[in-house]
Amino acid sequence: MTTFNFPKNFWWGAATSGPQTEGRFYKPHANIFDYDFEKYPDHFWHGIGPDTASNFYNDYKNDIALMKAAGLNSVRTSIQWTRLIDDLETGSLNPDAVRFYNAVIDEFIKQGIRPIMNLHHFDIPVELLHKYGGWESKHVVALFVKFTEKCFELFSDRVTDWFTYNEPMVVVEGGYLYQFHYPDLVDGKKAVQVAYNLQLASSKAIAAFRKLNKNPEGKIGIILNLTPNYPASESEADKAAAHFADLWQNGLFMDASVKGAFPAELVDILTKDDVIWDATPEELEIIRQNTIDYLGVNFYHPNRAQAPKYSSDSLAVDWIPNKYFEEYEKRGVRMNVDKGWEIYPRALYDIAKNIQENYDNIAWFVSENGMGVSREDRYFDAESGQINDDYRIQFIKEHLYYVHKGIEEGSNCFGYHLWTPIDCFSWRNSYRNRYGLISVNIHTQEKTLKKSAYFFKELADKSSVDLKASEKEK
Repeated sequence: MTTFNFPKNFWWGAATSGPQTEGRFYKPHANIFDYDFEKYPDHFWHGIGPDTASNFYNDYKNDIALMKAAGLNSVRTSIQWTRLIDDLETGSLNPDAVRFYNAVIDEFIKQGIRPIMNLHHFDIPVELLHKYGGWESKHVVALFVKFTEKCFELFSDRVTDWFTYNEPMVVVEGGYLYQFHYPDLVDGKKAVQVAYNLQLASSKAIAAFRKLNKNPEGKIGIILNLTPNYPASESEADKAAAHFADLWQNGLFMDASVKGAFPAELVDILTKDDVIWDATPEELEIIRQNTIDYLGVNFYHPNRAQAPKYSSDSLAVDWIPNKYFEEYEKRGVRMNVDKGWEIYPRALYDIAKNIQENYDNIAWFVSENGMGVSREDRYFDAESGQINDDYRIQFIKEHLYYVHKGIEEGSNCFGYHLWTPIDCFSWRNSYRNRYGLISVNIHTQEKTLKKSAYFFKELADKSSVDLKASEKEK
């Protein structure tokens, strides 16, 4: 057994979001998931939508107390645009939402938990999608910035940690390429413009933060799902496929957010393919000047890429990034069979080294990492009255080994957040897979600590983890 020590001020926490926890109570607007469930409930697992979620709107005090009992010293959630703003054009405020978010922030602080606020977690107001095309529109970019300004004005006296977006690439791929989020389009040209507009909105929100922030300790960043792309083989074709996948999936937002410019090679390819975004010199200068203070990295599984077997050129389908790569499913790997994701903790070390060596060793933290398991009631132990999720504890330990390895070699990592504190609504998967340290009965809203919550509290209290040899090199 070896003890691995982490810094005493390390962020030991968990991440969630407003639309996945709060429920739809008293919201003046529907987001795209609210609308999707209204129109197409069959899209969602067992027909369970976001109307109640985990009832955080009504039960936030008890929920935050449970998070404290699980040892969390920091929690990331999001402020819902669709809740805070009454008139989306003028940016007028919903008084109940102002009351609610003030109360939530104050309760986190009262409980000794650092509140970390994200400003967009996939949940654009659906009326802006229907009226303007959503993130295809630069007018929507301006409206989003107006929303963020209200957040900074209202809450930055107490909130020190802000993030503009969670996983903007998921907005691009889910809504405009692979049809797993509404509006379920397959349109490469629109996808590329949406990606640009999301980055522009992030940079403009950072500029607004610099002007309006009331807290001398305040910082702002972005949460990106960074995943190494490993080639299927050492062939030149597979390595080229993995390289393009890396440019598209990682480099696009990472370079623009940290370095202030999109990868030149990717811009050249998009230009050659006649899908390059509409941009102005003034906008590119805003992106150049407004880079992030720190970075959040979401990681669940590695990406593996191979050269496409067939040409994706078609008269019926516009440009898609898959013309340059295909996903490769490596055999003989460990899997989370419930989710269908490969378990490869070493990728977190590779991420740490990439940030250290190629992005000026910018300060970063693991902003999401976790294991979704279906039918977790299988593991309920009547004697202890808890779910014995030993698999989640092992998953955390194995990933922390590689986080620690990166830190020991100089990576500027300052925290680890699990997804998620309390089992939450997970888009069209609803409650099929459970990720939380805390279990929720979605019929009664009873919430109980899992075995992993007690493990996590000890981890956070000691800021160290004991690992057996079998839990290290994976």
